[in-house]
Amino acid sequence: MEREPMRIREGYLVKKGSMFNTWKPMWVVLLEDGIEFYKRKADNSPKGMIPLKGSSIHSPCQDFGKRMFVFRLTVAKQQDHFFQAAYLEERDAWVRDIKKAIHHIDGGQRFARKSTRKSIRLPETINLSALYLSMKDPEKGIKELKLEKDKRVFNHCFTGTCVIDWLVSSSSIRNRKEGLLLASSLLSEGYLQPAGDTSKAAAEGLSDTSFLDLSDAYYYFPDSGFFCEGYSSDDDVVLKEEFRGTIVKQGCLLKQGHRRKNWKVRKFVLRDDPAYLHYYDPAGGEEPLGAIHLRGCVVTAVEDMPDTKKYDADNILFEIITANEIHYYLQAASSTERTEWIKAIQSVARTDLVAACSLIQIMP
Repeated sequence: MEREPMRIREGYLVKKGSMFNTWKPMWVVLLEDGIEFYKRKADNSPKGMIPLKGSSIHSPCQDFGKRMFVFRLTVAKQQDHFFQAAYLEERDAWVRDIKKAIHHIDGGQRFARKSTRKSIRLPETINLSALYLSMKDPEKGIKELKLEKDKRVFNHCFTGTCVIDWLVSSSSIRNRKEGLLLASSLLSEGYLQPAGDTSKAAAEGLSDTSFLDLSDAYYYFPDSGFFCEGYSSDDDVVLKEEFRGTIVKQGCLLKQGHRRKNWKVRKFVLRDDPAYLHYYDPAGGEEPLGAIHLRGCVVTAVEDMPDTKKYDADNILFEIITANEIHYYLQAASSTERTEWIKAIQSVARTDLVAACSLIQIMP
């Protein structure tokens, strides 16, 4: 009798888009017969599913220069999928488990699977690839602009309202409601990218629709040369002395923003002597977005937060309060992982404080 496939492993990985060279963090679930990936851990329906039958895995994959810890999964139809782990041991663990799953399913193991993906339904006459080329047409397409917002300048982008206006004027849709559906599909498939906090928050599921028909929601074409000028989204100043320490622990966590209370996936690297916790954009970039100085900090488990949805905070939240009384709220993937991070941070912070006190005592 066939049974539903069991979960083998799950966690955050960075996945390369299938159409454009864009990398995004995803919650990835390895099942006995395939890999499902979600935009957020709390999502009920996966963004996509990769069958493992007839697949092969290649690691290490060095096709992307400085991008480290990448592995390639090639499915039976010869389509490649690329994933990036946060560190070497994590990549090797994923590769090992995927190889085992491929071996078992190629050996004849069968499973009963219920489809869980809820896809956006569009008329069969709409070709997203052709529509994308029309939108980029220099003469009749959407005009790329230089827009300013919150002391930042967004180059080669356009507003959500411009997108819907263009869809209406080109007779691609009958009304603006249909336009939101079509634009959301373009966004989901990578033909449009969000720029700025407003559109990014909606794309991450913090709004009723993933695409916004607003004049202050900015978007851009992935191959347009878009860039943003202005301040970083994180206020922390990173100094080179902070990187002397040995790496104690690393991995992906959700971090709550200070200005806007949305949650984003960040890669965290914990170092000792001196004790710092640096966080990075897991999709790319060698420079950290910020740093948390751990000397004299307090780190505790948090069971509830007023502005956090219940399904996001079930025994996985913890808080770091620095000596300067700056509060950082983080989410682990599980209660076990939360405990591991808390113990590691407490140990590093305690050792750093003892070392600092010893240095003071020996000074003349």
